[in-house]
Amino acid sequence: MTSLHTDAVRALTDWQPDEDGQQELRRDYLAHLAAHPDGLWRACLPGHITASALVVDPAEGRVLLTLHPKVGRWLQMGGHCEPGDGTLAAAALREAVEESGIAGLELLAVDGRTAPVKLDRHHVRCLGKDKPENIHLDVQYVAVAPAGARELISEESLDLRWFGWEQLPADTDHSVRDLVTRARALV
Repeated sequence: MTSLHTDAVRALTDWQPDEDGQQELRRDYLAHLAAHPDGLWRACLPGHITASALVVDPAEGRVLLTLHPKVGRWLQMGGHCEPGDGTLAAAALREAVEESGIAGLELLAVDGRTAPVKLDRHHVRCLGKDKPENIHLDVQYVAVAPAGARELISEESLDLRWFGWEQLPADTDHSVRDLVTRARALV
């Protein structure tokens, strides 16, 4: 097992959500990691752990979303873990910086430590549109943008846009709306 695997188990074990649905997902994620030493890598099928971060600007009351090229919807920044990621939180932060182009992002500390804010299990076609769906077991964090942050679109995004807490795009799915609500309550 890798140090990333060990960290993921620790992060999910230490995190104690106060909702039954999130507790159930946490148990499922831990069972997945116990059964799959490769459970953080894209090659682990039919599912694998991913890491994401919602970029927020609390001073301006807004969130940065990416128009995802494969999904065609506005989502938080995130993606697959990579061998160089030392922790699950580091993977989420790396993805947020890469996809937003914003240097100086910091993951939000919850109760004095960096911890997930939410878990979300969803089906995707990350191996290609003509390949079978697989399952992303997403561990979601919140990344706080520095004052005056300016985004820069990467090749991983069709568009990047700031939205007010209450002005999310009409077709934003429930999972992203829930993540925004949780982030807003924490900042």
